Amino acid sequence: MNLDDFKNIDFQNTGSLPMAVKLVLLTALFLGLLAGGYYIFWLPATETLDAARAKEQDLRRVYTEKSNQAANLVAYKEQMVEIEKTFGALLKQLPNKSEMDGLLTDINQAGLSRDLEFELFKPGNEAQQEFYAELPIKIKVIGEYHNFGAFSTDISKLSRIVTLNDISVTSGSTKGAKGNAKDAKAASGSGLILEATAKTYRYLDSEELAAKRKAEKDKAGAKKAKKTAEKKG
Repeated sequence: MNLDDFKNIDFQNTGSLPMAVKLVLLTALFLGLLAGGYYIFWLPATETLDAARAKEQDLRRVYTEKSNQAANLVAYKEQMVEIEKTFGALLKQLPNKSEMDGLLTDINQAGLSRDLEFELFKPGNEAQQEFYAELPIKIKVIGEYHNFGAFSTDISKLSRIVTLNDISVTSGSTKGAKGNAKDAKAASGSGLILEATAKTYRYLDSEELAAKRKAEKDKAGAKKAKKTAEKKG
């Protein structure tokens, strides 16, 4: 077999070709069919198999997660019940709008019961949060130091949540003797002055929540409209 045998191949009369040339041609044909079969059939099937195996792993992972969740379902339900009870107990510590006046009276009474004299008791403006409102109260009282501590303890024991913030205790010795009786008591050195901001909280009723959500929705709509107008402009 030589190169001339391949140069003068007559494919219409392959039966007369030398055996060596036939073997080479058959081998080339076999390799071509094998390569074509690999790229046309085998390779796509392999990719499909790999995708199926990856999906199987994902399904196994999801099954394991769901199985674990199902096994712990009773515990999750008990936990949710406990969370709801805890949340309900905390919510009960937040008065509604109609109970706020009574709470303010309780704070004032807690100070009076400890022989504190109120020089200032001024509720401020409410600040609404997600589901509750915060009411700051500026207070200024005159009394003995240990009474301030007892007053703070009484505040912490109220059935409603009340916190004392920005506490400042100063001597009343700088007060002028020409002031009122409270100032005179502080100026005499028999009392100290406590200034603080008491904060209490109440939950928003359904109407307030609905109005709050509507305001937020309108604000978001207005912001979106503004952006759209800016893009068109």
